[in-house]
Amino acid sequence: MNSLKPLKIGDLIAKNPVIQGGMGVGISLSSLAGAVANAGGVGIISTAQIGFRDPEFLKKPLEANLRAIKTEFDRARKIAPKGIIGFNIMVATRNYALYVKEAVKAGADIIISGAGLPVTLPELVQGAKTKIAPIVSTAKSAMVICKMWDRKYHRIPDLLVIEGPLAGGHLGFSREQLTEYGADTEDVPATYDQAAYDEEIRRIMKVVKEYEEKYKQHIPVAVAGGIYTHEDVLHALELGADGVQVGTRFVTTEECDAPLAYKQAYINAKKEDIVITKSPVGMPGRAIRNAFLERVAGQKAKIENCYQCLEHCDPKNIPYCITKALSNAAEGKLEDALLFCGSNAYRADRIETVSAVMADLVGAV
Repeated sequence: MNSLKPLKIGDLIAKNPVIQGGMGVGISLSSLAGAVANAGGVGIISTAQIGFRDPEFLKKPLEANLRAIKTEFDRARKIAPKGIIGFNIMVATRNYALYVKEAVKAGADIIISGAGLPVTLPELVQGAKTKIAPIVSTAKSAMVICKMWDRKYHRIPDLLVIEGPLAGGHLGFSREQLTEYGADTEDVPATYDQAAYDEEIRRIMKVVKEYEEKYKQHIPVAVAGGIYTHEDVLHALELGADGVQVGTRFVTTEECDAPLAYKQAYINAKKEDIVITKSPVGMPGRAIRNAFLERVAGQKAKIENCYQCLEHCDPKNIPYCITKALSNAAEGKLEDALLFCGSNAYRADRIETVSAVMADLVGAV
């Protein structure tokens, strides 16, 4: 029996205080998000190159992606008619505003936004019931976003996601910060300074409290990055969080949209295979070391097509195309793929169901 309190985000109530992290390209689509929402959590679809399977994607990636937003949302809604389903939309996405508006039109319950600060998000959802949640990693970024939304839009976030240094994919930290927390070695979590980042979480909570008092309204907080077990969930709640966001743990589920080969790569991975790599967009990212990563470390890959994915990306100056590397992963072509993962991916030892993972996380096993 789950003894944890439900997660309340305004008028949305998730029976289990677990948000599934958005994982692009093609890892968290309708199947995973629908299953998580159906299991009482918050299911999140990633819009990052969401239409990569569309026959028109190569020629018209933007149109294919915008079409897929509605298709994937409707499919997830069919799986979880009463569940909470939303989108993760990266601020770094080219045509960010169009993606947000399309997600609102599709009926998104919530939009979670990181990879940059979602400064304009409130105006893009104006008049809609869609809740909005920025992702922050430091007290400084929490202060910037709360201050800006307060000053410009006279509002606060409906939810704040704090993503720590153990997260998967692109990280909101410099390489130096990751070193500081001991999160950039191949021996994470042994070297990770949990207490130091807990302090940062408390500082972020102080910022949240300041704006709660100003607006006389609670801002729910979800802690993300390295959440793998029930103990991790309890630790986040002890720090004052209302819930958690979990990505990696849901990858090795039957319902995850990733191909079996991708899930198997997590199961086969050893601790030392999980490394910090520099993404073509210049940010550190966490991934599984494979033949592709070894190859691009030494030479520039040939870029045959620009998929117009990121705002600040110049195909002439990048080592490889991130869309191609991630879509290869989603298609099971692992020799030519970037396999993003969280720091705990090596702990996966079997394929589970979403409901079993949810029960384990909330201590209902």
